[in-house]
Amino acid sequence: MIRALLRALRRPGPAVGFAMVLLWVACALFAGWLAPYDPLKSQVPLQFPLDRAPDGGHFWLGTDLLGRDILSRLIHGARTVVLWASLAAASAYAVGIAGGLAAGFYRGPVDRVLSFFANTVLSFPVLVLYILIIVTIGASGLNIVLAVTFASAPAIFRIVRALAIDIASRDFVAAAITQGENALRIMVVDILPNASAPLIVDACLRLGYIAITIGTLGFLGLGLPPPTPDWGGMVNEGRGMAMVFPHLVVFPCIAISSLMLGLSLLADGLNEAARAGSRA
Repeated sequence: MIRALLRALRRPGPAVGFAMVLLWVACALFAGWLAPYDPLKSQVPLQFPLDRAPDGGHFWLGTDLLGRDILSRLIHGARTVVLWASLAAASAYAVGIAGGLAAGFYRGPVDRVLSFFANTVLSFPVLVLYILIIVTIGASGLNIVLAVTFASAPAIFRIVRALAIDIASRDFVAAAITQGENALRIMVVDILPNASAPLIVDACLRLGYIAITIGTLGFLGLGLPPPTPDWGGMVNEGRGMAMVFPHLVVFPCIAISSLMLGLSLLADGLNEAARAGSRA
């Protein structure tokens, strides 16, 4: 997959997407050094972008209703989004891959039971399902991970199941079964690596969807509890005065959109590179 990434980065679209994702990952990793101010400390309320700060510096993106520096909150908000979106995606994929491999390899009753459960969950609107789960168990980072896992794992399960059924019918898997290889080893060593390319592409897109979900939950007041920097929560806090102070909502929206756009461009590039590699 490293080769596919290198091939993808030769094109301008995926390269730009990779740079955008890398920017937010760097903000998440080095937020403490990059943020010019404490994201939780009040400075001067409702300052416009480039207004001068009391310490002689500038509020490059302005301040919010409570006087907190928007740039600092965006940088620290990247840590929130990248951390919890990555944990939620990893948890959802762990559950979805485990179930999909089992269903695709064993088939029969195992497949029917797991598929019934997955289809039942998928029959609910995703956003409504998120809201119901968060309202029921409360808003916190761990609960967001649980909600995303419960709502996203069935879709991942269906992808993995279809790939596993196809790969399990190939000769090298039949040879492994004939040699008496352990079923778990066959699924993990023989089937999963051959299904990795489409799963990595899907993971890039799904990570963006999860980031948007976290932002949506924050906008609805169901995200991480305040005063945690949260892009969706920043939009929610500033929407009442957006007509007078548009920067309160514009910059958080740009942050969410740019991360999603970067992941989408990167996923498209990886998909094209993987197809080119398979044709070669």
